[in-house]
Amino acid sequence: MPRITPNLWFDTQSKEAAEFYISVFPNSRITAVTYYGDAGPREAGTVLTVSFELDGQPFLALDGGPEFTFTEAVSFEVECADQDEIDYYWTKLSEGGSEGPCGWLKDKYGLSWQIAPAGMAELLNDPDTARGQRAMKAMFGMKKIDLAALLAAADGTGE
Repeated sequence: MPRITPNLWFDTQSKEAAEFYISVFPNSRITAVTYYGDAGPREAGTVLTVSFELDGQPFLALDGGPEFTFTEAVSFEVECADQDEIDYYWTKLSEGGSEGPCGWLKDKYGLSWQIAPAGMAELLNDPDTARGQRAMKAMFGMKKIDLAALLAAADGTGE
């Protein structure tokens, strides 16, 4: 199967955004930068694209202009091993952006992220449907996911 690479459209911040993302995620790097030439449509010498990897996942960022912006219709999920990872990614990615419900946030570039614990889908779809529903109800009341509170709610021992 061919490799799928997400392409992110920015106005003029593609390089700045790529540098930010590689500073947040370990094992990440910028792999190439291309520039507009005399053919335009933007000024020659300005950034056209930035290719980068986040822990091996390739991305391409494009300085395409102000015509298109990000919406919550597309987001990237960061599956976290524990509360420390949830806290780290939530803090880094929400800085200068905005917090949303249920572990969602928008970063300072307007890109949406879901910061979720590993096993979230299994918890919400627990064979004990009451347990899954308690977890879901707790999640709907959170912004950043509090893993201990989520599990306590699922087990019926939380508030």
